[in-house]
Amino acid sequence: MKNIKLVIFDLDGTLINAYPAIISSFNYVMRALGSPKQEALTIRRAVGWGDENLLIPFLKRKEDINKALILYRKHHAKSLLRGAKVLPGARHLLTRLKKDNYKLAVASNRPTKFSLILIRHLKLEKYFDYVLCADKLKQGKPHPDIINKIRRKFSFGPAQVVYVGDMVIDIQAGKRAKVKTIAVSCCGSSTAEELRQERPYRMVKNIRELSRILLIGKKD
Repeated sequence: MKNIKLVIFDLDGTLINAYPAIISSFNYVMRALGSPKQEALTIRRAVGWGDENLLIPFLKRKEDINKALILYRKHHAKSLLRGAKVLPGARHLLTRLKKDNYKLAVASNRPTKFSLILIRHLKLEKYFDYVLCADKLKQGKPHPDIINKIRRKFSFGPAQVVYVGDMVIDIQAGKRAKVKTIAVSCCGSSTAEELRQERPYRMVKNIRELSRILLIGKKD
């Protein structure tokens, strides 16, 4: 892609599959607090808005949310080490982008602590020049602030940035920040049809397709 200097990625469902860890921690909390266990697809569809928003709709007693967050975060710090993997093709893509001198960053609604656990455990930290998560901002995605703050850190204009995500809120955030936004449909919380309705700049099935867009010829 011509003129692109900075590639910003979402984490979950874009570069990493952490759903087994999320599902395990989620249902651990539900059992501990006497709330119904949920199916994997139900949990997966609720991911992307931060851990508080993930848990609270499913709690029998909404006043249990603080206790639920403590339980979830303690369990999740360990479950991530067992249940998270880099998606096929992601490490190769990051290696190639880094070699081609792109600046690389992460913009995630996942809390900073757990984003860094994931990145370090999966040995991805060497690829990223900056990691920014929604708990460091007043508003997370779909608000564009997270993307705008990253691009301003590197003094790039919107035309020099591409944002890659797997959810409707990723596409909305990217479009509101006026950057080219690419939707990856294979592995996230939103369906391909939901992503298509948001009209991203490009839509790909997987990271390997993304490699072709970003790397081959470096032009539109």
